[in-house]
Amino acid sequence: MKLYKVLLLLGILNFTNVCVPDFLDLKKSKDDNNLLLLALALSQGSGWVWNLPPGFPIPTVPSENPMSQAKVDLGKFLFYDSKLSANESMACSSCHFQNLAFSDGKTTPSGITSEAHPRNAQQLSNAAYHPRLTWSNPLLKTLEQQARVPMFSLAPPELGLANEDYLGKLKSDSNYQKLFSAAFGNGDSAVTEQNVRFSLASFQRTMISGYSPYDKATNGNRSAMSASATRGASIFNGEVAECFHCHGGFNFTDTTLHTKQTSEEFAYHNNGTHTQAEYLALPINKRGLEEITLLASDQGKFRAPSLRNVGVTFPYMHDGSIMCDDSANPGHPTGVASGATLETCARNALGKVIDQYVAGGKGHPNVDTTLIRPFSLQPSEKTDLINFLLALTDSEFLTDSKFSNPFQ
Repeated sequence: MKLYKVLLLLGILNFTNVCVPDFLDLKKSKDDNNLLLLALALSQGSGWVWNLPPGFPIPTVPSENPMSQAKVDLGKFLFYDSKLSANESMACSSCHFQNLAFSDGKTTPSGITSEAHPRNAQQLSNAAYHPRLTWSNPLLKTLEQQARVPMFSLAPPELGLANEDYLGKLKSDSNYQKLFSAAFGNGDSAVTEQNVRFSLASFQRTMISGYSPYDKATNGNRSAMSASATRGASIFNGEVAECFHCHGGFNFTDTTLHTKQTSEEFAYHNNGTHTQAEYLALPINKRGLEEITLLASDQGKFRAPSLRNVGVTFPYMHDGSIMCDDSANPGHPTGVASGATLETCARNALGKVIDQYVAGGKGHPNVDTTLIRPFSLQPSEKTDLINFLLALTDSEFLTDSKFSNPFQ
């Protein structure tokens, strides 16, 4: 076997993101056939190829849960299956709709008991790049860990699982018998709580969005963004509005991790949505990072979400407190009568967000006043900034069949 052929095989490994072990020394190999077999075995260990948008880095994946198409396929079924709730009334998709970038359009969601949750349902696009999940819990670092919260939390319940009955339902389903075996082998013994979480996480890591008008313009198609949106980008990245400090980088957030980074980046901010008195009137589970650390200095601090697909992820803020007017809301009778659309609602609500930041937010001792402070925008500049934010919405992602309900 020629050495260059082996190197070619190992080049394929690198392309498919399978790591070559450090002990492999081509110069010292005496058996080319065995080396070839090793290369082939490694290349088939995952078989996963990231199909990423231009310029996107490869996400970091936990070593205990390497990507595979079989796990992604299984995770897609599980994500949309109400068998994953105690009374079979809800699925993960009940709070994460694809046409809303896997958010839900509600102020706060509710679980199987209809009890309202304390925080707005986050969108899932590009969750693969988040080293911290949820709004304000720094302990949830992976999608595998985070899955336990909707599955098993009881205060308040989401999917409300309290025993292993759901595993029995999956084992008795002939489709899941095939899917679990393909993903993990070993028949019924593959149907475990861990493998459910690992599959859900694998599917969610494929929810990568990077074909918005902004992305197309960045990659050479300048006509993909309007002149107004282009001017808005300058405002967004300028030192007047300073939006980019908390919503920077390719994913428009300051919480990120991928394979080109040497360390994870994450931060929590108090952006002035509430005064100190208003927060003190709320239960601890609505006060942000303070719920976890019990430090007054962490009151009102939340993770800055990605602004990708922000045109469909209203209501905005951690508590869903900024929503469009009824007349602009296609989900309200007044809005229906006036011909409201998702865009009219987004424009109206984003205008309110900008107004809040222009005013410098509400006074709170934890606000970083170097970033959250009053500034001025002309009406035309506000329109330009809104147009730029709307240019971050990827319509292809919202309709891509690889993320759609497999039961339909």
